[in-house]
Amino acid sequence: MFATLLPLSLATSAVKAAPAVPSAPWLLSPEERHRREEIAAADRKRMMEILGVTEAKNLPPEESDPKRPTGTVRPPNNPHGWTDAAGNFVVRSSWGNWINYDLAKTDVGPLPNPLVLKNGKPVTTATTWWQERRPEIVEDFAREIYGRIPANTPKITWEILETDPHALDGRATLKRIVGHIDNSRHPTATPSIQITLHLPANATGPVPVLVAIGGFGPPPGFPVPKGPTALDLVLAHGWGYATFAPYAVQSDSGAGLTEGIIGLVNEGQPRKPDDWGALAAWSWGLSRVIDYLETEPAVDAKRLGVQGHSRFGKTALVAAALDPRWAIAYASCSGEGGAKLHRHNYGESVDIVAWTGEYHWMAGNFLKYGGRWNDLPVDQHELIALVAPRPIFVTGGTQDLWPDPVGMFQACVAAGPVYRLLGRADLGTTEMPEPDRELISGDIGFRLHTGGHTDLPDWPAFLQFADKYFGSQTHT
Repeated sequence: MFATLLPLSLATSAVKAAPAVPSAPWLLSPEERHRREEIAAADRKRMMEILGVTEAKNLPPEESDPKRPTGTVRPPNNPHGWTDAAGNFVVRSSWGNWINYDLAKTDVGPLPNPLVLKNGKPVTTATTWWQERRPEIVEDFAREIYGRIPANTPKITWEILETDPHALDGRATLKRIVGHIDNSRHPTATPSIQITLHLPANATGPVPVLVAIGGFGPPPGFPVPKGPTALDLVLAHGWGYATFAPYAVQSDSGAGLTEGIIGLVNEGQPRKPDDWGALAAWSWGLSRVIDYLETEPAVDAKRLGVQGHSRFGKTALVAAALDPRWAIAYASCSGEGGAKLHRHNYGESVDIVAWTGEYHWMAGNFLKYGGRWNDLPVDQHELIALVAPRPIFVTGGTQDLWPDPVGMFQACVAAGPVYRLLGRADLGTTEMPEPDRELISGDIGFRLHTGGHTDLPDWPAFLQFADKYFGSQTHT
């Protein structure tokens, strides 16, 4: 159910303050981080007890574990972790599984077939896909992976906090918008929808808008990219660029599951096993962004795209799969829980996302699959298939092995049959492309950039890909 749109307040020249947003995890003090980790650990333990899930017992010390990957050492700056000879982060999960970076040991189990019904009958028509198979897959993802988005989400009142017709030295018009979420059922939870919208100043009609998730810059230790930003590139392309603040909707911690929109809907009570996690909550917030953009005369609401990087790449993919109003999606370095196959045991794994630091992204039921990812009823090629027939662009980096670029590419390949069934084009190849050579001839796009954990190198290729659907309006 979409949130109710209530009248906008009148914009004024005064700049109003947006509601407070929970800090990104890396900005918390060590004391606050530790406090929240303890709360999250207790909540995760409670959920595992409900599910009857247990972790490995009597594991050998990591130093003497015969399963520890060859050549791993304790780095001086991380006494609790390991590093392999290539400098990749290695860790043992609580189920006893070590992170793997050897493609020969990925041990991919049989993938669920997106074109076979649960009763074993093949899906040979688009009608069967839309009426029978797609709902089966949506249900599996809702129950076991991301959690169910409630039908009784609160009403939203929109307010324009700031307008600037001469932003960015006259290149753009700016609006800052907040959606006030009715929290009368649980007043201690104060989520909101916060949007910053830039539209090209010289637009002569409604323009496409790309909505980027986040926008608060890289974490400490990550270099600030040089050159044009995504905002610069998109505005120069003649399109609008909006940022969405995910932490204003739901904090990025298991300690926040009784807060934010999840806590508000649950009236402060802990989650049930199939309740939504943060990825679904953020995707719900993104659907509310569409609700607002549909009221903007300067926006072409039929040409909206969603983009995210890392955990927000996961979010972008979930959002596009669940809301067909997203006309295109760009999922950058999204890894486990995003475009990466669960069954491709490489880099970030199911075990990692089921740990204390990330379990809150998912439904509680996801914890059942720690150490046994081949038992999952779905895999991520089917999430990509839920986007079909709309276009999707997936990227990774040559030096960013944690999100598993190969596993993401394989998921794109495996989603191809659904695109073909619906009359669209797949990747066009089953061979991993060379770095910096984009695959954008079909409706599934893929690019492996030279470098690490970043989305910026792939923006030009994404804009070229999106041109096929939105049409370029490049400004010179």
